[in-house]
Amino acid sequence: MFAELNELLGVSVEKPEQGKFTLLCADKTDASFLLHHFLSFYLKAGCKVCFVALLQSFSHYNIVAQKLGVSLTAAKERGQLVFLEGLKSSNDVLFGQQQMGEASPFQFISGDGSNLKVLYEFVRTALSPVAAAVGDSWKCPVLIVDNLSVLLSLGVKLVDVLDFIHYCRVTVIAQLKGNLAVMVQSSADSEDEENELLVKALHHQSNWVLSAEGLATGYCKDVHGQRNVKNLRRALSLDQAKGIQHPVLTVANQMPN
Repeated sequence: MFAELNELLGVSVEKPEQGKFTLLCADKTDASFLLHHFLSFYLKAGCKVCFVALLQSFSHYNIVAQKLGVSLTAAKERGQLVFLEGLKSSNDVLFGQQQMGEASPFQFISGDGSNLKVLYEFVRTALSPVAAAVGDSWKCPVLIVDNLSVLLSLGVKLVDVLDFIHYCRVTVIAQLKGNLAVMVQSSADSEDEENELLVKALHHQSNWVLSAEGLATGYCKDVHGQRNVKNLRRALSLDQAKGIQHPVLTVANQMPN
């Protein structure tokens, strides 16, 4: 985990925040370290986690997590982690290998890409208090998605992706008082209009926006990028209190190799 990032966000494993939507943006760089940070952080904090992986396999996340002091295999066995491996699930749907009578969360791949209801139901069931075994005492539920932009690449309509996130926010944040962390690809000069509309829409819904991007000055031996952290809800309250229209609390830190 990154202790400096926890300090910036004002959180700790002893007392994680609840009811927060964190948007993770990757701007022409690999921002997966942010996902690994939040996954290990919430597991160490004792939260119930549902991880929807659309880019990598379970073994990839598990290897990185072990370096951060967390075993995803052990977390799954004790019921703390529900891991949806998108690569495997989509392969099962495409080649008809899913179990008979059981709807796959990735069933939308075989259709017109306009129905994410089964995927949402999977998330809702995974984080529902009813799903917890007797004796479990996990803290707030957490949904982590890597990478939401992949759904657009799979042919899912933008409005359906936004609907999916809306229902996840209502269920996880409003009803269950949990947290949501979502990764998206983002670039100011991108020609993918749908993806940029998705990013802008999520910006307006988020409490925190963490953006990882390369240095504008180009390659550097000692520093290869920067983190931008924006607390949008605090900025909004400052606007209302001071009558200012567009200030945003921004903290930028260099990322060492």
